Amino acid sequence: MQIIYWLLIALMMVGIIGAVVPGVPGISLILVAVIIWGIVKGSFAAIEIPVIVTGVVLLIGTAVDFLAGYLGAKKAGASKWGQIGSFVGLLLGFFGLLPTLPVGGPLLGMLIGPLLGAIVGEFIYQRKLLVALKAGIGIFVGTLVGNLIQGILGITAVVIFVWTTWSQVFGT
Repeated sequence: MQIIYWLLIALMMVGIIGAVVPGVPGISLILVAVIIWGIVKGSFAAIEIPVIVTGVVLLIGTAVDFLAGYLGAKKAGASKWGQIGSFVGLLLGFFGLLPTLPVGGPLLGMLIGPLLGAIVGEFIYQRKLLVALKAGIGIFVGTLVGNLIQGILGITAVVIFVWTTWSQVFGT
């Protein structure tokens, strides 16, 4: 039972990383691990609080993700073109279609891609480099803040899980 518990906590750690890193499953992975623990224990009562907390965290995290990017874009004066460019840049960075970078690979591409995509999208729309740079940075910063908040929410969900289930495994 302890081995399964530790494997699920390891899976949750991957979920925390995924909450911060774009393109990697995040809080939803934590929720899956909580549900697996409930199945292993054969009882919903064993995971009632963690499921509720993680479900709420998932909803809040999703809202924060969209809201942070939107607010960052709005604060910087970005248009829909900048937001679309940011998304395209994320995809290109993830799949390695950006020019080859000497270090970082897809992870760095997923961080730099949205910034470059937002700048290019905004420049295509407004034809003003400084405005495009400002919009790109605004979208990038908003997205980073959203990811950090999601990471904190993910940590909260894991802490609640461990706090409520530790005694089920170790009896203390």
